[in-house]
Amino acid sequence: MPIVDVIKNVFVQWGANWVLWLLFALSLVSLGIIVERWLVFRSKQDVIRELSLSLEQTLATGDFARALEKLEQRTSVGAMVARAGLRLAPQGMTAAEKSMQGALALERSTLENRLAFLGTLGNNAPFIGLFGTVIGVLLAFEELSRSAGAVGGARTSQVASNAVMGSIAEALVATAIGIGVALPAVAAYNYFQRRIAQILSDTEALSNLVLAYLSARERGTLGTGAPAAAAETRPALGGR
Repeated sequence: MPIVDVIKNVFVQWGANWVLWLLFALSLVSLGIIVERWLVFRSKQDVIRELSLSLEQTLATGDFARALEKLEQRTSVGAMVARAGLRLAPQGMTAAEKSMQGALALERSTLENRLAFLGTLGNNAPFIGLFGTVIGVLLAFEELSRSAGAVGGARTSQVASNAVMGSIAEALVATAIGIGVALPAVAAYNYFQRRIAQILSDTEALSNLVLAYLSARERGTLGTGAPAAAAETRPALGGR
């Protein structure tokens, strides 16, 4: 038996229902990831202007230990990165900067976790639905071939026509569900990517603030040059 006939028989036997169930399962997984990511992002974002002003007031006095205490109870990305730098502040500005870079890389990995699934599902769910559509069209042609070989009156033709229309309808449903699964996944993926960009921008502004005061302390100008150094970091905080 030719391989084409073997594959056709498998598709005719299984139908397109399994494709629909697969899409439903993927949509449930996608919904679970969206809710889980939303909760994570909610805990990883902070009011950066309020946090930076509070931190600046403490850093301006040179009390880095007190500034570290202010960040201990915060779980935002900016606070955790700044905390990593302040912990190594006694070791110098270079060590603090490297520590913040490492903490930022870990936090970014946490933010991007599972987002690849949403992006992949958004790009491929329509193709899965299209696969179900192809199977449905194949079933429709199979019904047409059976009706063409059958001998009967108008009632037989009507039954065959109904079977063909049912197969085509099943095919269109698979396409619609595939698109319906893809749209929320794509929207959520784009939304979370924008949130990541915003969080990383806020974190960079806060990191620059900490590094500015560390630099001022190493130069011995923390009492006089700190306000000017802090002012350089404030434009990055605009809009927050």
